[in-house]
Amino acid sequence: MSLVINTNTAASVASMNLNSNNTMLQKSLARLSSGSKIVTPADDAGGLAVSMKLEAALKRTDAVANNVANATSFLQTQDGSLKTAGKVLERIAELKTLSTDVTKSSTDVANYNTEFTALKAELSNIASNSFNTVALFGGGTLSVSTSEDGAQSLNITQSNLTTNVTTITAAADLAALSTAQITTSLENVATSRAQNGAEQSRLGFSGSMLAINRTNIESANSRIVDVDVAYESTRLARNNILVQSSTAMLAQANSATQAALRLLQ
Repeated sequence: MSLVINTNTAASVASMNLNSNNTMLQKSLARLSSGSKIVTPADDAGGLAVSMKLEAALKRTDAVANNVANATSFLQTQDGSLKTAGKVLERIAELKTLSTDVTKSSTDVANYNTEFTALKAELSNIASNSFNTVALFGGGTLSVSTSEDGAQSLNITQSNLTTNVTTITAAADLAALSTAQITTSLENVATSRAQNGAEQSRLGFSGSMLAINRTNIESANSRIVDVDVAYESTRLARNNILVQSSTAMLAQANSATQAALRLLQ
């Protein structure tokens, strides 16, 4: 290779290599400091697009899981009201039986009817309960989304407590009621509680599936964007050595042309 002054090809190549190695070093530093493999869109344009969609799916999954948990709370509140209504009916059944005691005076029976009237009012109050202004009862249904894409959903029931106990609330006094009617009302409330329990169970399984889906979406996104610290640390050490070597070789290349000066002396 000719010995020239105006052009230092070796220094140009060393400078190019130094710039390239320094770029890789800076990229390794950025990845390790951010914890992400994709520091700029140019690092992995396709991966960035997929990651954005996965992150959106994660947000939706979290929102759906929150909605499912709220629906479960709704059902739990409804069940608590149904349980209380059942206890009220049990007390009414007890009052009915006590009122038929031949040893009770008319005053005693009137006292039982006074409590019966109060219990009827309580049943009406329970039937008008709500959860965050949404009626617990009424006989309708509420649709609950159970997938992040909105493709799957299930209905939860707003039990019709008023209809279940209408025979009780319509009775003027205990004498107008039969034990069979009270038993039927209790059975109606028990059926509503069973329906409630079935819906709570299904919501529980839906919540578990959402948790599983979230974990797997998060794992898929991690494989795209999260940096492998061990691997990137190795690259950092390699790039650091290359930068130092390139710097040393550039210095050597720059000094090589000084041989031309010695020839001119």
